[in-house]
Amino acid sequence: MKIRHSDYILIGVLVILVILGVLMIYSVSAPFSQERFGQTFYYLKRQILFGFLPGAILGFFFFKISLTFLRKTILILFLISLGLLVMVFIPNFGVSIGGATRWISLGPISFQPSELLKLTFIIYLAAWLTRDGFFSSKEKGKGQKKLISEKIKFVAFLIIIGLISLFLIFQPDLSTLGLIIFVAILMYFSAKTPILYTILIILIISGSLIALIKLAPYRMERLLVFLNPEIDPMGIGYQLRQALIGVGSGGISGLGLGMSYQKFGFLPHPIADAIFAIFAEETGFIGSLVLVLLFLIFFWRGFEISKKSPSEFSKLVALGISSWIVLQAFLHIGSMIGLLPLTGIPLPFVSYGASHLIIELIGVGILLNISKNT
Repeated sequence: MKIRHSDYILIGVLVILVILGVLMIYSVSAPFSQERFGQTFYYLKRQILFGFLPGAILGFFFFKISLTFLRKTILILFLISLGLLVMVFIPNFGVSIGGATRWISLGPISFQPSELLKLTFIIYLAAWLTRDGFFSSKEKGKGQKKLISEKIKFVAFLIIIGLISLFLIFQPDLSTLGLIIFVAILMYFSAKTPILYTILIILIISGSLIALIKLAPYRMERLLVFLNPEIDPMGIGYQLRQALIGVGSGGISGLGLGMSYQKFGFLPHPIADAIFAIFAEETGFIGSLVLVLLFLIFFWRGFEISKKSPSEFSKLVALGISSWIVLQAFLHIGSMIGLLPLTGIPLPFVSYGASHLIIELIGVGILLNISKNT
């Protein structure tokens, strides 16, 4: 009898990324943590107590549960995540920071429902795209019935994306929306749906995103800064300029852990939205290259798990989770080095923030769950 085990390479990559996250959060937060709270470990302790520990426990739980049970209950979890998205707009529950209403207050901590949505939508979409019956792309019936089924699936997919878009646009959180849409299109295409429908979806959604960017002045400003980083260097171009200074200052081998200059009030949100710039400053090109390679290895293992999965459902879930985490990483990194517009999304496993870390660890738990059944 063959002994099944989880993907050890993926586990190793996860451990390294979490350790890097711990080191960077302490390195970046220690100065202003000491200044504000009289202790250098304040933010690190919060990340461990409210992020890593709950995430590790829940990740282990989802590693152990049956994938069949997960598939049966995912509709409920998806509806809960949508309900939480509504709660951010309810007074006394929703929390606004910097003009964005994306968080729910839970006593001493806050939670970002859009992080939960990323994972639940991936699993729900995988279950929906592969379910048996009239909506399945693998129906036994041929001809007109199958053609109608594919058309209904196409329209339903756009409706679901439209519903999610409404919630995220009003927060607003266009970066998360773009990430979710990209992963959803990849999963839709991988479910062996007609290529024509995939092209139509890409055209419709691309046109909608362009319209959203043009309608909001701050989104156009981000795009202008991306196209011309020197525009208004002390205004809308300030964050990108400081990020590029930080990345460039690292050189080949970096300034050393804890030796960043940009974290001392020069770079906005250094502990979360801009943590890669500090990482590059302290570890240099070599450290940045290692980080990129870790995420590439993560995707490679996730793709292998997907390819060897025993069912279409688990195949799509593995592809969706690995694509989500790696794409988010490269969106974060790309925005810090000027290859992409500024996004404001966290670097997986590394940026400060309990919400995203908990959900990412759960996602990896599910990925490892799938891997032990390949």
